[in-house]
Amino acid sequence: MATEIRVPTLGESVSEATVGTWFKKVGDAIKADEPILELETDKVTIEVPAPAAGTLSEIVVQAGETVGLGALLGQISAGNGAAAAPAQAAAPAAAAAPAPAAPVAASASAMPPAPAAAKLLAESNLSADQVDGSGKRGQVLKGDVIAAVAKAASAPAAAPAAPVAARAPTTVEDAGREERVKMTRLRQTIAKRLKDAQNTAAMLTTYNEVDMKAVMDLRNKYKDIFEKKHGVKLGFMGFFTKAVTHALKELPAVNAEIDGTDIIYKNYCHIGVAVGTDKGLVVPIVRDADQMSIAEIEKEIGRLGKAARDGQLSMADMQGGTFTISNGGVYGSLMSSPILNAPQSGILGMHKIQERPVAIGGQVVIRPMMYLALSYDHRIVDGKEAVTFLVRVKESLEDPERLVLDL
Repeated sequence: MATEIRVPTLGESVSEATVGTWFKKVGDAIKADEPILELETDKVTIEVPAPAAGTLSEIVVQAGETVGLGALLGQISAGNGAAAAPAQAAAPAAAAAPAPAAPVAASASAMPPAPAAAKLLAESNLSADQVDGSGKRGQVLKGDVIAAVAKAASAPAAAPAAPVAARAPTTVEDAGREERVKMTRLRQTIAKRLKDAQNTAAMLTTYNEVDMKAVMDLRNKYKDIFEKKHGVKLGFMGFFTKAVTHALKELPAVNAEIDGTDIIYKNYCHIGVAVGTDKGLVVPIVRDADQMSIAEIEKEIGRLGKAARDGQLSMADMQGGTFTISNGGVYGSLMSSPILNAPQSGILGMHKIQERPVAIGGQVVIRPMMYLALSYDHRIVDGKEAVTFLVRVKESLEDPERLVLDL
């Protein structure tokens, strides 16, 4: 009896995924709960475990195809693989043989739209045959529907003109030295969310600088004792996260979001920590950071960072953030203007610590300085609130005892 492998629940607001890598091939023996394939969603990459032990007898959906919740991915038959392999031997041969042109066209046209695309088609009063599909085997994806709707909306206003090429033509000499790679679902989502944030929010950035000497001295003094007691290194993120939560309590608009004509004030601090991975930028969440000690924050950031790099973040790790911290300083960035992580109203950019001459008490001294950048949604956060927020963060870092005394 065969056991079906189906798409698991992917988390809140996630209705489809792209099949990534199959770790097993047809005929391979499989242990129960062993990872057998990877699914790429808008937010994370997850591994699908085997629902039972046996032999992978069939792969229904190939890598690169889009699937909805509960879709059949493959099947596992009982046994260790010896009997299943001959039964599948004809499949590769059939796949290798050239197929007639007509059946291929028919199978492509028969590919149903992705679930999210089907929903959007219904809402837009469109049918699948009115939209050119860019997915596997011509499948209509959500982005195809959005593009079709946008094209239809702009058509009456646009003057007749020749079709515009997607990109400038490449010379024959250069074409052979280019490589075209399809964007991963995660990268597409990053691109869309960042552009949506720019198009939606009235985004503005304010800057300040902080003298890091006090924090660095404190860190150097206690880092060995801290690591011995808590089992984690004392970094800068614990101080910054704690400083941010203190400032958010004083200036709740920076921790709020807009929902239509309402403002939702969050009476909790779920701080997103931007982490760069091989597949793109992800923002796991340190939940209730305002109720945590610096040691607890450092432990949670360490756990989330490792999970992000290993591709092991869960959906719960990624949802519900109220404010984000991005540390471009680890890559050497001296100054940048971060883009909001919608629907949040604020994001703090940390940068490289660099020794610079500064005037203190009428004397020019060399101090380890860091530029800070707060990007915020001006629709909900006034300039005075934004500047005050950044000043409060600066004050806490230049006098870290304030963090301990909750001042």
